[in-house]
Amino acid sequence: MSHFDKHVFFCTNQRDNGEDCCGNRDAKKARNYVKDKVRELGISNRKNTIRINSAGCLDRCDDGPVLVIYPEATWYTFVDEKDLDEIIVEHLQHGRIVERLKI
Repeated sequence: MSHFDKHVFFCTNQRDNGEDCCGNRDAKKARNYVKDKVRELGISNRKNTIRINSAGCLDRCDDGPVLVIYPEATWYTFVDEKDLDEIIVEHLQHGRIVERLKI
């Protein structure tokens, strides 16, 4: 059994060589947004633990920015806060995969 009900990893990798990466697409800002929103909504508590983390390169640069949610191992891409809100409500709150953002 996992320690967390949901564990969300955001690729926040920044490449030094100037190649495209999630770090160039405001991945850290997105991670902070989701972390704050989960806290604000109160959906991570003693009964339902949701952990939001940064990750190094997840090797999906062409699909980026990306995040992955475990234990389902569901990979998402996103464009803006509207997409992130949909992932929060549908997947993190209700356990439903957001097919349109899944990669």
